[in-house]
Amino acid sequence: MTKIMVVATGNPGKLREIQGYLANSGWELTLKPPELEVAETGTTFAANAGLKASQIAQATGQWAIGDDSGLEVDALNGVPGVYSARYGQSDSQRIARLLQELGNSENRQAQFVCAVAIARPDGKIVLESTGVCRGEILHTPRGEGGFGYDPIFYVPQLQLTFAQMSREIKGSISHRGLALKALVPQLADLEA
Repeated sequence: MTKIMVVATGNPGKLREIQGYLANSGWELTLKPPELEVAETGTTFAANAGLKASQIAQATGQWAIGDDSGLEVDALNGVPGVYSARYGQSDSQRIARLLQELGNSENRQAQFVCAVAIARPDGKIVLESTGVCRGEILHTPRGEGGFGYDPIFYVPQLQLTFAQMSREIKGSISHRGLALKALVPQLADLEA
């Protein structure tokens, strides 16, 4: 029997990415109904992931998975953080604003963080996970792949930005990949 879980997103790309990590979990993912919107009012990634999963589960009466992620820059005291997606109108505006605020700071350390929550049909959160990928912010974008802040997020060990990495390499070290992989062993124990 196929077990269905609603992903608290309207983004088909994110659905495919999450399904890739959960491919052998026994769960089939589906997008949330487009009319359901969840306000991200939490002050942490974990709070927002929980809000999304819980509200979508209650609204649909099905298992739900929510995630929230963003970039935290050390020299900016964690900014943009939970406001990463709202830091500008477009990816290029968000990158430009971040680079301007960081200026010539020598401390370029940063991390991508992703929190994931799974809620049962009554909205109770039963699983949570957080993944973190440390890196540095470059002075200028590099690479054509990815989205968001990927062209300026550099991982020194690989000498690549997220935008320069193949999907497989990025998936193996990324914040979202780490958070989702940590949940896979526990998914089999959930009763659909």
